[in-house]
Amino acid sequence: MKIKLFLLCLFTSCFTLTSQETVDIDGRLQPLLNDFFQYCDTYGIEYHEKLFQLKNIDITNNLPVEEGNTVMGMVTRDKNGAIENILINWVALVDPEITKVVAFHEFAHHFLDYKHTCPDCDEIMAVNNSSYFNVVRDWDSQVKKLFVTSPVYIAKQAKVSFVEPQDSEY
Repeated sequence: MKIKLFLLCLFTSCFTLTSQETVDIDGRLQPLLNDFFQYCDTYGIEYHEKLFQLKNIDITNNLPVEEGNTVMGMVTRDKNGAIENILINWVALVDPEITKVVAFHEFAHHFLDYKHTCPDCDEIMAVNNSSYFNVVRDWDSQVKKLFVTSPVYIAKQAKVSFVEPQDSEY
């Protein structure tokens, strides 16, 4: 009896450990996530640990789609306030450029610790954008700004200490 109970506990703990190491990612978002991670590598931002804090990165049809109240994407949180899902509204799939802006926006909430930067200012972290296409036309500088002004990047830079050179006499 003790052996069966031990094996049951062992099996349960192994199953729990493996299930925590997977994230369900919608295949339509995987290329965008890969691009985002390449930028993370460029700017020296670690993302692996945060990736496995998530349950899903998914396209959903459960976000509001109505005039004046369309939610293009969102993150959901657990009871402790930690982000557990990144959701993109199916409506964003209408155009690949819109999908890219919305996905990077939502990825930045989780991986770069971003809050919104402005109500409507045609940048990736705006609450709303009057034109996603304006953001895309300026994509390279938009992405650079997204990363170098992110809370994670700024905190990383603050940890780099600057040593003042000592005066020397020659």
